[in-house]
Amino acid sequence: MTQELSSDLPLTGEGTLEIPDKLPLLPLRDIVIFPFIIVPLFVQREKSQRAVESVLPNQRLIVLATQRDPNHEDPTDADLHRVGTIAAVMRLLKMGDGRVRVLVQGLARAALVNVTDEAGYLQAEVHPIVETPVEMSLEVEALIRAVKGLLERIVTLGKQISAEVLAIAASLDDPGRLADLCASNLEAKIDDAQAILEETDPVARLRRVHDLMAREVGVLTVQQEISSQAKGEMDRSQREFYLRQQLKAIQQELGEISDLGDEVASYQEKIAEGQLPARAREEAVRQLKRLERLHPDAAEAGLLRTYLDTLLALPWGISSEDHIDLSQVKAVLDADHHGLETVKERILEALAVRRLKPDAKGLLLCLVGPPGVGKTSLGRSVARAIGRKFVHISLGGVHDEAEIRGHRRTYVGAMPGRIIMGLQQAGANNPLMLLDEVDKLGHDFRGDPASALLEVLDPEQNHAFRDNYLGVPFDLSKVMFMLTANVTDTIQPALRDRLEIVRLPGYTQEEKLAIARRHLVKKQMAETGLTSQHINLTNSALRRLIAQYTREAGVRQLEREIGKVCRKVARRVAEGETQKMVITATTLPDYLGIPKFTMDAILDQDRIGVAAGLAWTSVGGDVMHVESLLLRGKGSLLLTGKLGDVMKESAHAALSYAKSRARELGIEPDVFSQHDLHIHIPEGAIPKDGPSAGITLATAMVSALARRPVKRAVAMTGEITLRGDVLPVGGIREKVLAARRAGIKVIILPVKNRPDVEDIAADLIKGLKFVYVREVSEVLATALGKPAKHAPAKNGKS
Repeated sequence: MTQELSSDLPLTGEGTLEIPDKLPLLPLRDIVIFPFIIVPLFVQREKSQRAVESVLPNQRLIVLATQRDPNHEDPTDADLHRVGTIAAVMRLLKMGDGRVRVLVQGLARAALVNVTDEAGYLQAEVHPIVETPVEMSLEVEALIRAVKGLLERIVTLGKQISAEVLAIAASLDDPGRLADLCASNLEAKIDDAQAILEETDPVARLRRVHDLMAREVGVLTVQQEISSQAKGEMDRSQREFYLRQQLKAIQQELGEISDLGDEVASYQEKIAEGQLPARAREEAVRQLKRLERLHPDAAEAGLLRTYLDTLLALPWGISSEDHIDLSQVKAVLDADHHGLETVKERILEALAVRRLKPDAKGLLLCLVGPPGVGKTSLGRSVARAIGRKFVHISLGGVHDEAEIRGHRRTYVGAMPGRIIMGLQQAGANNPLMLLDEVDKLGHDFRGDPASALLEVLDPEQNHAFRDNYLGVPFDLSKVMFMLTANVTDTIQPALRDRLEIVRLPGYTQEEKLAIARRHLVKKQMAETGLTSQHINLTNSALRRLIAQYTREAGVRQLEREIGKVCRKVARRVAEGETQKMVITATTLPDYLGIPKFTMDAILDQDRIGVAAGLAWTSVGGDVMHVESLLLRGKGSLLLTGKLGDVMKESAHAALSYAKSRARELGIEPDVFSQHDLHIHIPEGAIPKDGPSAGITLATAMVSALARRPVKRAVAMTGEITLRGDVLPVGGIREKVLAARRAGIKVIILPVKNRPDVEDIAADLIKGLKFVYVREVSEVLATALGKPAKHAPAKNGKS
């Protein structure tokens, strides 16, 4: 076959070129060759080298076809695109490394019909592709100009295109030739270039090239903007660095600042040596980089230093070793605290579990009891016994949630919460942390700190506790938490549900005497500089001091009074007194003045309308006398003595019971309509409330209404119902101790409180008689004597 060659072809001669039906084929990996383009190629495969060498003796014509998969080493007919380029081999050069370098010039498009390798190299039957004739129009001319403009734009944006190519493109008016020239210099993707090669319509081919060039202009424009921006940032950073180095040199010369580099290096060393987890380390490095860019005197630099100091001072990987020897722990607890056997037993159980399973998520102990019974010192003793650091955090009066979670660093004066600060002070990530007075937490517009404690104390959450100031999680799962409270009513319900409540009862008089003798006296003597040669505080003096100068469940006031005695003795010693001072019960008022409290004592005789009740206060038990008096009136009930709503309701319930059982109780029916009933509880300045005085109120009322005196050696406690049932109450231990102290012989209790009495030590209830009742009738049968023979006018005055 023959093909007419254009005079524009870079070949010598004019006329037609004889193209054989079958030509050697050179497969191309990652390039598409267009007609009229001269391209150097490196041939490495042996089969391809034989194909190139076979064309030299002939017309030097070869067909170039691009592989579909460039990684295929031995392509066949199916691995090649069906349209290729007939090219002339202009030059061939064998390289020293075994490769062959050829210079080829594309001549025409051709369709590959059949590809074989019978001659030891690939051969293909080719059919030259004739392009569609082009009819010049305004649209075609505009398209040619647009493509030439885009080519110039690409060059201005930094694309490396030779000036010779630009000159040739400027002189071309053939859309097909222009499209091939531009496509060969675009470095387009293989699929895009192959699609251009296969396009036979010159105008459509030029449009396709125009779209590719427009996209290339967009990419180059964005690339240039990015490069310009990066260069601008680099220039500005270099300029800032240069100026800062100059400023630092000037300030160092003036002696205004020290070298910041030493400080940064110190932080870098601490970060490298510290046992920070990955997230904390990343945050420390990030903040340190910010510090490097700041002026040393900048306000933010000081904040960053404080943050880094706090972050690096935390005991991320520092733990103290536990020494859980249960016998030693018990010995320490017994030495530091007298009594409290139940509490000590529960603490030993928790430590035993932790010894057997160190990673156990133990229960959270909340020690609940009146002030001064040793709740805080128990936590300190446990920490000392097992070798842990002790952290005491007082929560009384805390209203701000930031006290627990910390402040965000955006606020002025921001600091971590008390939990993180406690760990920093302890220097270990597993201290015993005592949260004191948890029942006195408040909440207002600044948040609810009790809710913040939920995350701190929950073993499922506190392994990643996030303090707002730190901004990175800290593991609190190794911390042993203990809490203290005086009452449980004011603890948030969700928080109370997570705690195991362990109640600490008040001390008996004998326990207080033992504590004073073993601990308090020695401590106050040491604090005042006295020795056993100066003072002898006898047991009789201590008993009177406990009974008549203090009234509390704990021993704080007792310690203060002992300290007052020691200070008075210390003054006499300092004034020259040499004789040893022996303080007895008789001489105690010489040091402390007249007694502040009188002993709770039973009445001198049985009286009508006066019943002894047992009360439970924050300082222990107390004997409370309820007085009832009949007055001429219209049946109203008068209550005095600063009674609370619950106690008032108990009084009305007791009166209703008396009215409903008047005939059984021996009460005249007319007495309710012709008399008023006045109920009074002495010590009227002290608020009183609670349901436990129900049966005492009923006994005093029935005594006044039925003219039957109440036995003076009987005391009682229990809640009353309208049906006359007696319900159980709390504080039995404290109430029993108060009754014994007052000289009571018989105590009436609800039958359901029998287990509470069984828990009291036998020596504390020796000599007491307990009567357990289910109904008020049983109370009255025990407490009331025979009816009085006095006239009604003298009622309440006997």
